[in-house]
Amino acid sequence: MSRRHLLIAGLTIFIAAALIAHRTLFSEIRLLSADSPPVKIEVVAGSSLSRVAAELSQAGYLSSPMLFTLWARLQGVANRIQTGEYELSAGITPAQLLDKIVRGDSVQYRITLVEGWTFQQALEALWNAENIRSSLNNSSPTEIAQRMNLDYENPEGLLYPDTYFYTKGTLDIELLLRANERLDTVLSQAWESRLGALPYANSYEALTMASIIEKESASNSERALIAGVFVARLDLGMRLQSDPTTIYGMGDRYAGNIRRADLLEETPYNTYRIDGMPPTPIALSGKESILAALNPSASDYLYFVARVDGSHQFSRTLEEHNAAVREYQLGSSN
Repeated sequence: MSRRHLLIAGLTIFIAAALIAHRTLFSEIRLLSADSPPVKIEVVAGSSLSRVAAELSQAGYLSSPMLFTLWARLQGVANRIQTGEYELSAGITPAQLLDKIVRGDSVQYRITLVEGWTFQQALEALWNAENIRSSLNNSSPTEIAQRMNLDYENPEGLLYPDTYFYTKGTLDIELLLRANERLDTVLSQAWESRLGALPYANSYEALTMASIIEKESASNSERALIAGVFVARLDLGMRLQSDPTTIYGMGDRYAGNIRRADLLEETPYNTYRIDGMPPTPIALSGKESILAALNPSASDYLYFVARVDGSHQFSRTLEEHNAAVREYQLGSSN
């Protein structure tokens, strides 16, 4: 064996012995004391383990960056670290940190898209959320729909309201795509199990109905009844006369009250003036509203009006409905 090979073999043995000798120390020393607040570090794209170790050392968290790197190499994971943001919690050891960055156990943030929100409200929530990168700030709804590969020019309602987890640096479009994919799954399953003879040409129209139901009531127990009223109206050729659709059509002009002039205004969303349903959904629809739209309760109700407590009074005739309106003094009809 050559002198060079002997030196390499000797160095390897020395390193292995050193690592073994420090194994207990490596698994027991703490990067942060037990009373220290959590600290976040970031492994950026292209970082080597030695660079990460050096940065940890410079920040005062790691006393022996060389030992950290050699340990990783001995474990065969030095080239398997993953980019991301990682949390150093109180009492974490170098071994636990190495395991984190090899598994990609990065810090997770969350954002909740709420039932009844408009698409614009969802966008603003994304833009105001922590550590989400914006790529759509100057995009029109049509451009966003194209970026999302939607079949429709208007993305309204085409997100599923839910809580989504993400890592630092996630793009807004990535979360929109995930929310749309989730909606596709929920809507497709509900569409396949729908009742027969419903007045929808496709699942998109059912989603439009679900969005109206979502805005009409927050009570799960009433949604199927409300769906039944709207389906009955469509079957009879009656107008939906839904206040939320009128409000949506008013846009930023809505100031909290609907005037008679607003009900008479012709907009594509004023269901007091148009036949059938509006051209798009008006909000994000939750699963309960989607299921209600596709499984409406059979009844002979054709009207409903909100009570003071937020529940609704359902009526069969216009006379009954007018009496309910007078009783609850809300000054609107559905």
